[in-house]
Amino acid sequence: MDGSPSSATTQSPWMPFESRRRARDEKREAVLRTAVQLFLEQGYHGTTLNDVAERLNITKPALYNYFRSKEEILYECWAIGHERVDDCIDEIDSEGGTGLAKLRKLIARYAEVMTTDSGKSMVRFDVHDLSEHNRKIVRAAKQKIDRAFRRYIRDGIEDGSIGPCDVKLSAFAIAGSLNWIGHWYQPGGPLPAEEIAGEFAIRLTEGLAARQSRKKAGKPPARVKRGGKR
Repeated sequence: MDGSPSSATTQSPWMPFESRRRARDEKREAVLRTAVQLFLEQGYHGTTLNDVAERLNITKPALYNYFRSKEEILYECWAIGHERVDDCIDEIDSEGGTGLAKLRKLIARYAEVMTTDSGKSMVRFDVHDLSEHNRKIVRAAKQKIDRAFRRYIRDGIEDGSIGPCDVKLSAFAIAGSLNWIGHWYQPGGPLPAEEIAGEFAIRLTEGLAARQSRKKAGKPPARVKRGGKR
């Protein structure tokens, strides 16, 4: 024996599995975050994987440890934004409330998502840049969001919190206004994202709210608790 520590007490040069997995997840998130920033700055077609690797100070082959293609990165960016909206719809459905209250909650949360890079990815990139399989997923997801807006408007008409209106056109008008946030919003402006979201929730429903509901129009909707997912 040479007096060195026994194998039982020697620290392994390999990280435990959980630590390795966490490190990999963190690196994957860094690749995703950097890529979407470049997509937003330079455009999807104007950005190469070499650009992403250079900004991360790694080699292009190293990127393939985390994503197989640029299209996969684009889809993942979109998926994160949609997951946040989808989680919100589930939470709103479980909490209940009037149709107007649910509609305002969804507007506020959707608006907040649109101020994030993943939210911008939902509206600023062309779905045709995705594979046919992923395009179908994206279209189905957009339809689900549209159905949620329409459902809350119908609920409001039925419970009296929203006046009679064209449900389809109202939903389109609201979604169009919210999606445009992803085009013009820039961090560091005079209003924080949360305040913008609250204002949109009120302004986009002022014309829909039934007369008795308009008295409360100046009060932003209660915030929906964020889920544990991304």
